[in-house]
Amino acid sequence: MARLGARGMSFDVMSLRADFPILTREVNGYPLAYLDSANTSQKPRQVLDAMTDFMSGHNANVARAMHTLGVEATAAYEEARAKIARFIGATRPEEVVFTKNASEALNLAANTLGAKLGPGDEVVVSVLEHHSNIVPWQLLCQRSGATLRWFDVTPDGRLDLDKAHAENLVNDRTRVVSLAWVSNTLGTVNPIAEVAAWAGEYGAAVVVDGAQGVPQLPTDVAVLGADMLAFTGHKMLGPTGGGVLWGRYGLLETLPPFLGGGEMIEIVRMEGSTYAPPPYRFEAGTPPIAQVVGLGAAVDYLGAIGMTAIAEHERDITGYALGRLLATDGVSIIGPTTLDARGGAISFTLDGVHPHDLMQLLDGRGVAVRGGHHCARPVHERFAVQASTRMSSYLYTTRDEIDRFVDGVEFVRDFFARVG
Repeated sequence: MARLGARGMSFDVMSLRADFPILTREVNGYPLAYLDSANTSQKPRQVLDAMTDFMSGHNANVARAMHTLGVEATAAYEEARAKIARFIGATRPEEVVFTKNASEALNLAANTLGAKLGPGDEVVVSVLEHHSNIVPWQLLCQRSGATLRWFDVTPDGRLDLDKAHAENLVNDRTRVVSLAWVSNTLGTVNPIAEVAAWAGEYGAAVVVDGAQGVPQLPTDVAVLGADMLAFTGHKMLGPTGGGVLWGRYGLLETLPPFLGGGEMIEIVRMEGSTYAPPPYRFEAGTPPIAQVVGLGAAVDYLGAIGMTAIAEHERDITGYALGRLLATDGVSIIGPTTLDARGGAISFTLDGVHPHDLMQLLDGRGVAVRGGHHCARPVHERFAVQASTRMSSYLYTTRDEIDRFVDGVEFVRDFFARVG
């Protein structure tokens, strides 16, 4: 495990990187500089080992078989639930519902909260959302006749609260407000607690897309002020295929099932069925057991380092990257250019170079970034750009990797200038 600093507030990044086998490989003859962690994070050996141990020594279905392997698998699955509940400050483990990713968690929220919505009701999102926090609410409104409204953003990529108040965006018709905690494109950290207090005045439920926030920031759902929080394991050192929807237990108890199937029931008769209490009501069928075990190991790893230390490292790396990019001719950053209320994703354009070309040429130098609209097309349209390049750091990112990245951007800029 990585060595903690003297005050437990920082860590030795190079020591930590030794836990990540993939970071030792080369790409196109260069050492890998992985700057696409907002897309998916890399996995430490501790997570890989936990999953291998489970699959090779304890593999069985959960909550069904009462033989030794079944008991062990169920215990590992429920232990991971308890770990994740503690990690986010949940009141009880039963508030943690396992899904396959944040998208499924947000669809679960939309479908269950939306069961009683109808014409005249309103759902509020924002223009900076990932598609996973737009499309489910659009579908809900199409089915129910409710109206979808949204926060705009200021020129520097912040929620435009002044405009929202002026337009009475959240009002007595609002039933749900769903926002990203941290934008996957702009890096903006939204004032969730402030918006939640506003929504609370009208009794609206507050859903938070925490896919970018939970991996980067200390999380306490009580402080956040949300009613539901969705996040995914693969962005926080865990495997793909395991996600979470946290919800206040009193709210979850009132919601209908999302999917029907095995183990989400209490009694099934041909005339009708009754349903299990939360969280099992929302976990139909065989769950992603090995993935949940891996996510539990990832939470152990993050907790041992400390989320405050991780957030401080992210802030340091992001500040360094912003400084270098702002000093690079031809670069225009989309979103906040200061560290105030900002996460680690930085999206930008480079004059005369399409983001896909920049991405491919950087990959030729061993630097992995993302080019496109990052599943956030509306916010790109808001800033009048078709696509952007995004770099995103994490706890294993070094300043040397940022230097290689910016040097590569300058190389590509100068190359295109030469070839005209």
